[in-house]
Amino acid sequence: MRILVVNVNTTVSVTDAIAASARAVAAPGTEIVGLTPRFGAESVEGNLESYLAAVGVADAVARFEGPFDAVIQAGYGEHGREGLQEMLDVPVVDITEAAATTAMYLGHRYSVVTTLDRTVPLIEDRLLLAGLDRRCASVRASGLAVLELEEDPVRAVAAIVDQAKRAVSDDHAEVICLGCGGMAGLESRVRDATGVPVVDGVPAAVTIAESLVRLGLTTSKTRTYAAPRRKRITGFPLEEQ
Repeated sequence: MRILVVNVNTTVSVTDAIAASARAVAAPGTEIVGLTPRFGAESVEGNLESYLAAVGVADAVARFEGPFDAVIQAGYGEHGREGLQEMLDVPVVDITEAAATTAMYLGHRYSVVTTLDRTVPLIEDRLLLAGLDRRCASVRASGLAVLELEEDPVRAVAAIVDQAKRAVSDDHAEVICLGCGGMAGLESRVRDATGVPVVDGVPAAVTIAESLVRLGLTTSKTRTYAAPRRKRITGFPLEEQ
C-alpha cells in the first residue's frame, strides 16, 4: 500500500516532519511518500494562502508518477479536500477531519489547539462543513506562527501546553487535537501535561486511510465528487493535466 502525504505549504522540513510522523504509525507494508507543493506559501495561515495551497496540493498529486492507494491532505483547516476527491478515485483523508473523528471515539467533547488566532475561523468553518462542530468544545490559538514551531520548539511546546490546559479546565474538553501538521510529535508532551488523550491528525489520517484501503472502499463518484467535466483549463498550473 502506498499513501501520499501532502504538505500544504512549501517548507520541506515541515514535509519531512509530517512524513516521519506518518511512518511512525504506518502498518508494515505501507509506504509513506511525503510531497511538497512546487508553489505556494512557506506557511499557510489565512484564506488566500489556503486557497493557493488547495491548487498546489492538487498539482503535486497530479504530477506524482506511479500508483498510489490513498492521499492525505496534511493541513489543518485548509481548503482543497473536496477538489482532490473529484480528481481521484482513491480515498482522500483530511487531517482536520481525521483528528476530530478520532477524538470523538475517546471523549464526549474535544478542543483544538492551533497556531495563530486568525486560523481559528478557518478550522471552525472546516469542522462545521464536515458536521463535526457539535462536539467541539473550543478552538484555541497558541499565538505562534507555523514556522515558529520549528524555530523555537521550547516556547512552542509551552504555549501549546498552556492552551491545552485551559481547554481542559475552562472549556471542559476531554480530548485535545493538535491543530497544525507542524505539531507532529508533540502528543506525549501535551498528554503528560493535561492528563487527557491527545490526537495528532497526521497519524490519525494514516490509520483511517489504511483502513479504507483494506476495506476496498473508494470515494463515491456519484454526484458530489463526480470527476470534473473535461474542459480546457487556461493558464498555470494544471493546464497540462
